[in-house]
Amino acid sequence: MTLWGGRFQGEPDRILWDYTVTDDDRRLLPDDIGGSIAHVTMLGDVGILGLDEAATLREGLVTILAEAEAGGFAFLPSDEDVHSAVERRLIEVVGDVGRKLHTGRSRNDQVALDVRLYMRRAGEERRRQLTEFATVLVELAVDHAETIVPSYTHLQQAQAIPLGHHLLAYAWMAMRDRSRLEDLAERLGVSPLGAGASGGSSLPIEPGNTARLLGFDVVFANSMDAVASRDLVAEHIWCCAQAMIHLSRLSEELVLWSTSEFGWVSFGDDFTTGSSALPQKKNPDIAELARGRSAGAVGALTSILTLQKGLPLTYNRDLQEDKTHLFRADDLLAGTLTALTAMLAGAHFDPPAPTSWVTALDLAEALVERGVPFREAHHAVGRLVSALVAEGRGLDTATSDDLSSADSRFEVADLARTNVTDSVGRRISQGGGSVESVRRQVEALRRLL
Repeated sequence: MTLWGGRFQGEPDRILWDYTVTDDDRRLLPDDIGGSIAHVTMLGDVGILGLDEAATLREGLVTILAEAEAGGFAFLPSDEDVHSAVERRLIEVVGDVGRKLHTGRSRNDQVALDVRLYMRRAGEERRRQLTEFATVLVELAVDHAETIVPSYTHLQQAQAIPLGHHLLAYAWMAMRDRSRLEDLAERLGVSPLGAGASGGSSLPIEPGNTARLLGFDVVFANSMDAVASRDLVAEHIWCCAQAMIHLSRLSEELVLWSTSEFGWVSFGDDFTTGSSALPQKKNPDIAELARGRSAGAVGALTSILTLQKGLPLTYNRDLQEDKTHLFRADDLLAGTLTALTAMLAGAHFDPPAPTSWVTALDLAEALVERGVPFREAHHAVGRLVSALVAEGRGLDTATSDDLSSADSRFEVADLARTNVTDSVGRRISQGGGSVESVRRQVEALRRLL
């Protein structure tokens, strides 16, 4: 029997049932049971239920929670949603007193509560995973604090940096992703239970009691906002989508770096796949799928935003779809963090040295140190580069004659500026790509982690 069947004389048509009922919310089972335990406790405390009734309901719910945790809770085809499944099972366990479970609440505030409880525990787990992911990047950066590679702009070699500096850029991104979920956790600390269908209840319920039992900081201020708003769901999905974009950018680089053209990194056989036709292939499928699955997170974000845009207050059945998008984005981030963290932990980096062209800015800055305006220094090095390229030579082959031909203000000592390793050693600006900067970042990140 449905929770709303009293108004109707017949059973729902199968077409209606198939279209409106989904099992997406079944993963909210522990959240629904936990919220119900707090709810019946409150009902007993304020005298809406007898203390013996509240105790019976609570004991029955604890029994059901144990079934759920053991994987023994059985959903039936007749269960419209997780809420009706719990109530149905509770009546089976404790008898007719189970029919009092829904006293003083609606599925509207009940599902709003369940989703918040889910996002609280999911957010905590994602923060743990992001911490683990960033930790792997930090340890790799330690190993490669002195491994010199080119940085890139427009996918052209730009400046020489330690590989560790490049990897730590993604560690900082992960820390911001973690921080955003921490910020969201504060906003998730508002309990919606007690808002009812839209306007609260005439019964003397105490929403503050259930809030405290469930670990919420405060209670909703407006019952309509409590049941109608899904901005927090959108925010969790946005956090997931942004983190997935960061992982996608790293994945793109891992794919490039693992090619024979780059030759920067190799991955273990246990984290790569082969080709059905090409025996020589070793494919970084985890990185490729991470890059591809970021599209699903972006799609979930677009969907949850669009879902809300035309809804009048308060609850509308459209909002049933919020969980589909929430779970998809959350699952994508969870799985991708697990896979990429493991893949990176076993990665072997052995990048080739950058070309000497990455020291071009160092030569320009040599002139700047003598008071030459940067734009003039830039053009002077540009003339030098143009002449060397025309002759098929690298910057490290430049002679004193080449320098003087480009600009008379160059000095012979400036030739030393074309050494790639020395270029990194001269990098003194805050947060720049030097070995010392990598070490300072590692210390800072370890404190945060």
